[in-house]
Amino acid sequence: MRKDITVAAESRGSRGKNEARRLRMAGSMPAVVYGGTEGPVAVAVSPKEVARILNSKTGHNTIFNLTVGGGTDTPVMIVDWQFDPIKDSLLHVDLKRIDLTKRIAVKVPVVTHGDPRGVKIQGGIHEIITREVEIECLPEDIPEQFDVDISELGLNESIRASDIKMKAEIVLISPADQVISHVVSLRAEVEAPAEVAAVAEPEVIKKGKKDEAAAPAADAGGKKAPDAGAKKAPEPGAKKK
Repeated sequence: MRKDITVAAESRGSRGKNEARRLRMAGSMPAVVYGGTEGPVAVAVSPKEVARILNSKTGHNTIFNLTVGGGTDTPVMIVDWQFDPIKDSLLHVDLKRIDLTKRIAVKVPVVTHGDPRGVKIQGGIHEIITREVEIECLPEDIPEQFDVDISELGLNESIRASDIKMKAEIVLISPADQVISHVVSLRAEVEAPAEVAAVAEPEVIKKGKKDEAAAPAADAGGKKAPDAGAKKAPEPGAKKK
């Protein structure tokens, strides 16, 4: 979306870390402008003005005017930026020249409103899957956001990209079946306890009849029992038959 905002920029002839450090110490930051019929141009811009645009409702989709060295205004859009991870301040930004007569592809935020019926009445949970969709339109037709009412969303139902209401001049680029949000059943939190593996008892080896015959058992006195097939010695005084 185009805004009536003008950001002043100054050309910079040198590049590199030293130049970037010098610009930041002076309250500015390096930037590059490219796109269109002209080549890329290295400039310096105010990080506060760029941050204000990024934090606005239209964010990086904001089309504003850039004036380099007091020259003519050029419509541009922020396409890339870099933050300091510690100070959370802007370090660098890329700006793209925009032809207001040509269609461009941009990503627009999707904002859901309301309490789903599937949550209030049916006990489900609402999950947001996608927070933006890609569209194609003229630069001045870019919406700030798409508002979606999810009040009538029931259990196991979903809102898809094709369900978003758009103007006739806007073309959806994202897949039509891309899920924006849905209501699903609560997942079972308690699972069946894992079965404890039984400890196998030691295997008892049973002796066969041959083993029993081959290994005579010891008697109480530690002597071997006589063989069942052996003849007994005659007792003293016994008569022979």
